[in-house]
Amino acid sequence: MLYALYQTAADVMLPIRAWAAATSQTLGNGQAPSLDSWRAAAALCEMVSRATLTHRRPTFGINEIRCGNDMVPVREEEVFATPFGTLLRFAKEGVGPQPRVLVVAPLSGHFATLLRDTVRVLLPEHDVHITDWANARDVGLWHGAFGFDEYVEHLVTFLEAMGPGAHVVAVCQPCVQALAAAALMAEDDHPCQPRSITLMAGPIDTRINPTKVNELATGRSIEWFEQNLIARVPWRYPGAARRVYPGFVQLTAFMSMNAERHVKAQIDLYRAMANGDAGQAETIKTFYDEYFAVLDLTAEFYLETVQWVFQEHRLARGELDWRDRRIDPKAIRRIALFTVEGERDDICSIGQTVAAHDLCTSLRPYRKKHYMQAGVGHYGVFAGRRWANQIYPLVRNTILANE
Repeated sequence: MLYALYQTAADVMLPIRAWAAATSQTLGNGQAPSLDSWRAAAALCEMVSRATLTHRRPTFGINEIRCGNDMVPVREEEVFATPFGTLLRFAKEGVGPQPRVLVVAPLSGHFATLLRDTVRVLLPEHDVHITDWANARDVGLWHGAFGFDEYVEHLVTFLEAMGPGAHVVAVCQPCVQALAAAALMAEDDHPCQPRSITLMAGPIDTRINPTKVNELATGRSIEWFEQNLIARVPWRYPGAARRVYPGFVQLTAFMSMNAERHVKAQIDLYRAMANGDAGQAETIKTFYDEYFAVLDLTAEFYLETVQWVFQEHRLARGELDWRDRRIDPKAIRRIALFTVEGERDDICSIGQTVAAHDLCTSLRPYRKKHYMQAGVGHYGVFAGRRWANQIYPLVRNTILANE
């Protein structure tokens, strides 16, 4: 019912947005008097035309990158794929061997392209791969379930496809799964276990300094989440009848946490377009084009993550199992561990990620490192100026020290 109501509203708005887009284009193409009032009207129409979500993955748009003094072409390669995710490589033409890095993208309502800036900064000096997760509403029921265990299995499989000697950089939510995969591979003395693992702003132990996200997860029973937030994909999509946690619900939750900031951003966008400030308008548009591209999660993955990570804290308590096998971070002995947190992170607060060090008790001190970046929120840990200039050099040094 939830998804059906959303889809009906989207269908009703479609002709209105189409009319608004056409009107905005007409007013903005010199077919109307060039007056401030007309420009404001064009801006208003464009705001109406943009009032929508997309369920299509945006492009990474990384076609070339500077390596040393040269601009090098970049192409995306599918190294390994399943119905639920693709190991995507950013191949650079004419560049010799570089440290191989698996960027583990969150599966939390947005596509992997949310980490575009993370990839762009890593790319000149690394052979970058990323977990490109599929939109669950596009995956047919016959492909089976995708839960917490399948996520961990995908990480192990992706590292096997990359071969021995890779490094892992996990961002946000999948820090738990990445540490679990590393522990399993270390315990098996797997030849493809990563040489280092960097955990950035992830919920290793959400009992520490709980945020609004944590309080929301613990304030209701898991049955409430299943009854109120899980819906079935409408019949028009390939994943028809699959139970999902819709991306538009997750986006609504994220935006409600900082409603004033998002409202202000939309007001700023309107004013920038009305005043002819194309630069500022394009910056805001670029961010929200990505932010409003939403991805549905399978119901089993969402519910298990809420229950196992945020309600029961299984990894932190030493009670997390992977297919009836206990996850033991103490098995990690040779994989270097680097954790990063943001001072102003209101999604994954200070202390929740560094808790990984307390779990990896077999690691020697010289294989452990932690960094807290002053002055940044959640997204500033993996995107923006401070990520590029202050955090990335430490990530690079961790990788190089363990090559």
